Amino acid sequence: MSTRTLPLLFLNLGGEMLYILDQRLRAQSIPGEKARKDEWTDVDRRRVMNDIIATMFNKKFMEELFKPQELYSKKALRTVYDRLAHASIMRLNQASMDKLYDLMTMAFKYQVLLCPRPKDILLITFNHLDAIKDFILDSPSILNQVDETFRQLIDTYGSLSDGEFQLIRQTLLIFFQDMHIRVSIFLKDKVQNSNGRFVLPTSGPVPWGTEVPGLIRIFDSQGDEIKRTEFVHGGNYLLPLREGSFDLYGDRVIKLGTNMYSISRPVETHMSGTAKNTASRIKENAAPNPLAKEELNFLARLMGGLEIKKPLGTEAGFRLNLFTTDEEEEHAALTRPEELSYQVVSIQADQDRERNEELSRIMEEFDVQEQPRQSTSKGADLLAMMDEL
Repeated sequence: MSTRTLPLLFLNLGGEMLYILDQRLRAQSIPGEKARKDEWTDVDRRRVMNDIIATMFNKKFMEELFKPQELYSKKALRTVYDRLAHASIMRLNQASMDKLYDLMTMAFKYQVLLCPRPKDILLITFNHLDAIKDFILDSPSILNQVDETFRQLIDTYGSLSDGEFQLIRQTLLIFFQDMHIRVSIFLKDKVQNSNGRFVLPTSGPVPWGTEVPGLIRIFDSQGDEIKRTEFVHGGNYLLPLREGSFDLYGDRVIKLGTNMYSISRPVETHMSGTAKNTASRIKENAAPNPLAKEELNFLARLMGGLEIKKPLGTEAGFRLNLFTTDEEEEHAALTRPEELSYQVVSIQADQDRERNEELSRIMEEFDVQEQPRQSTSKGADLLAMMDEL
């Protein structure tokens, strides 16, 4: 397991979350002069994106994130994303957050599986950060935060060997191995099977620095080539035109990690039979874990670096519902297998008074007040369309 995997996992999943939120906010935005008080405007969209991105790229948070450390459980990481999603005026119930997290994780899993070579995971990350910068072009201070993270990525990963990147990719695939959630975009594009597993292509560009398959070279003991044999590979492979840029600015060449929601398309998620059958294996996450104490240490450090902006004064947070109706959201919460519902981790440390006080202080900073349910609100109107995700 690589201790350099966490920053790449967090930034790419965060990028996918921002893609989803931005697409739905844009679809629902009403021109400011025509909008009622309970309708989203483009000003609201920019505020949401700015608040979440500013929190996501907080300097102290990034410092903790980039420290070498093992990956932690899905529940622990889900806790961080739950807090991050509530960094602005939006509020999501657990069922909606489950759906958002499903979309995020399956999109990045697809990208990791299809990246031509392990090092290209860094290019996927750069694609996400390039798109995030486009969301905040009118906020120079937040742009500087993202650029600083770009530089940290280049400094941390620029000198890693191919073997180290292979270990990072393997660590990511282990993290995703039991997740087989069907996503309508992938199903319609025929890149995902009905059991939730992805289809690997047998065409397209080969990894940079390699050759199109179809030729076997035989060498003698002196290293001289003595024979060539050709074979039919059955695919339609091409040589890449150039290598993607690993600089702060440049053409990344590969498209993995770009915004697949830039064209409005309905996106549904469904639990596959395979996912349900793996529940017994995943259930171990709910059992006592010898790493639980260290995981709480991780969460305390990581979440202590986040700065959550609460609504000012009497300003209400708008509930974000990713389903068509409140009833559908409630039904999804009741029918989702317990083993596959990554509930927010409850941090307790009753045996250590000083630690308990510190964790209580951190969690109080993250406390989000439950908003009254409203039949019509910006959140309800906006995320009546979120079922299309």
